[in-house]
Amino acid sequence: MKIHSFLPVAALLVLSSCGNNGKQVADNNETMSASNPFSSASTLPFQAADFTKIKDSDFKPAIEEGIRQQLAEIQKIADDAAAPTFENTFVAMEKSGQMLRRVNGVFGLLTSANTDPELQKVSEEVAPKLSAANDAIFLNSKLFKKVETIYNQRADLKLDPESNRLVEYYYQRFILSGAKLSDAEKDSLKKLNGEEASLAAKYTNQLLAAAKAGALVVSDKADLAGLSDGELAAAAQDAKNNKMDGKWMLPLQNTTTQPALQSLSVRTTRQKLFEASWNRAEKSDSNDTRATISRIAMIRAQKAKLIGFPNYAALTLMDQMAKTPEAVEQFLTRLVPAATAKAKVEAADIQKVIDQQKGGFQLQPWDWDFYAEQVRKAKYDIDENQIKPYFEINNVLQNGVFYAANQLYGLTFKERKDIPVYNKDVRVFEVFDKDGTSMALAYFDYFKRENKNGGAWMDNMVGQSKLLGTKPVIYNICNFTKPAEGQPALISFGDVTTMFHEFGHGLHGIFADQQYPSISGTSTARDFVEFPSQFNEHWATDPLVFKNYAKHYKTGELMPQALVDKIKKAATFNQGYALTEILAAASLDMEWHTIPAGSPLQDVDKFEAEALHKTHLDLPQVPTRYRSSYFLHIWSNGYAAGYYAYLWTEMLDDDAFAWFKEHGGLTRENGQRFRDMILSRGNTQDLATMFRNFRGSDPNIQPMLENRGLVDAKK
Repeated sequence: MKIHSFLPVAALLVLSSCGNNGKQVADNNETMSASNPFSSASTLPFQAADFTKIKDSDFKPAIEEGIRQQLAEIQKIADDAAAPTFENTFVAMEKSGQMLRRVNGVFGLLTSANTDPELQKVSEEVAPKLSAANDAIFLNSKLFKKVETIYNQRADLKLDPESNRLVEYYYQRFILSGAKLSDAEKDSLKKLNGEEASLAAKYTNQLLAAAKAGALVVSDKADLAGLSDGELAAAAQDAKNNKMDGKWMLPLQNTTTQPALQSLSVRTTRQKLFEASWNRAEKSDSNDTRATISRIAMIRAQKAKLIGFPNYAALTLMDQMAKTPEAVEQFLTRLVPAATAKAKVEAADIQKVIDQQKGGFQLQPWDWDFYAEQVRKAKYDIDENQIKPYFEINNVLQNGVFYAANQLYGLTFKERKDIPVYNKDVRVFEVFDKDGTSMALAYFDYFKRENKNGGAWMDNMVGQSKLLGTKPVIYNICNFTKPAEGQPALISFGDVTTMFHEFGHGLHGIFADQQYPSISGTSTARDFVEFPSQFNEHWATDPLVFKNYAKHYKTGELMPQALVDKIKKAATFNQGYALTEILAAASLDMEWHTIPAGSPLQDVDKFEAEALHKTHLDLPQVPTRYRSSYFLHIWSNGYAAGYYAYLWTEMLDDDAFAWFKEHGGLTRENGQRFRDMILSRGNTQDLATMFRNFRGSDPNIQPMLENRGLVDAKK
């Protein structure tokens, strides 16, 4: 599975900061003191946040003051009596809001990776203010007139390509934000935007609390039979941390399926864990998200109608590679028959094992991973517990992730223990280019915490911009199980792939080389932004890279070739299940966001069941990767009508990797070409053109189907 990255979160926060005349967001503001650490740029390298000086109480006044400052800057641009020019309009907008950009870079990190009740409260309080500020720029008639004037003159202005792209980017943002609406329609849109922002912040906090409360607590160690000593120790430590000494706790990750389901041999425990995950946000308590998301879906449909689109998906896809809901649905529909057919074959194989063992029951979702692992062992003679000792997390990072980046792009890394961090588990590295030039800082926060959102993601604490004189400060966040004190952090090969994936996003940010912050680095369409990350996954299994990091944590011995061969042979195992659960989530997302305006509030569970049935993805043994009630991506993290992007960009990355295989694989020359044509380009060019220029053709779905094992490889 391609891991979700919460890239749009910080981008939306910064984008939402673009101001108005100050009246809509100035009420009840807290006064910001001169000692607030966000009042000026950090003096640390790369303007990295100084967490020794930052307190929770700093954020709200800093955000409000940042809004106030940017509102004044934006209003000055709108009121300028001089004829509009690229410099006094677009460059001025790009320079505005630098303080807000600083604080949001840190606020977005902490509220997702190291939150607490005070930060959660601030998040809900500032969300509507940021939304109002966003409306103030994109619904400002005077400002839009300047933008539109330059947009219409751009052919005569002879702008450089990046500047021309910025003009087109802003113009489209204004149009899609409702800039051409009447004043009355704009007022209606502002109210909807404010309510949606508040509900999205509420949803995030509800879901975090629901996941925490939904953790499975076990009193009898025997019920956890099948877990390793390290996993048991970690579960005992999690329970102890929650004042439940003598018990064991299995925290929930954000997906439906939980890692322990693969190992737990007690069927009743598997069922309890699955149901704890499945029902986490549907307990009719304060953490039940169903009313929240039903209202968000209605608001989005109403917004789309106001702006002139039949549904929210049609609105949001206008600036994506796919362009239309119909194109997305056609793409997903093409994958469904092969995925579900293979999943049914896999289910039959698993049922045979259950029957052979005289289980006396029909395969259920909580059984799949446990028996699939047995099928995998039988088919490929491979055991996850054989594999993990060769994947110690630091070795994977240093000699796998970093090594591949060195071989492809010439990068080197130096750990910086003098840079303050927000949690003791976080590590910081300085990144150097092939000529020794210092390029970026990279933070790595790999272990699960109760105050961290589920999943894995990358974002910028500081974005790159030549105009602003800033270099990238990026971070990778994951949710791997933290080992007990003194134990090695041994991870699965799936976790290894996640590390490569998130650092692929990191490379996209590190190599950013843009003038303007709005189109720098990872600020691309959703259905392109996962391309560099998923592409980077391929190097986890490259023979040169693999043998450099797949070493036993005790002996340092290379993984035996026989075991390596088994991993490769098993690469397409269980892909029917894996693809079906993703397709179910992607289709569910599209169904929610093609609801027409005027539809009533939806019964969430009924809507979900009908949507999956309609798209032929309601396989009883294969649950959707995310239920609607805990689908964080689409309700709060910028992937509304965009979850298909993981599969769309898988098509791109597999086809791009096919180019590498056709041209000699892992070489510095090939890496430099990919860096120059993709990783360093940001959003400075039409993305379909950018891909076509690299590949030499439009994307071909065949390599994706082959890699998934859904069709035979071409002879």
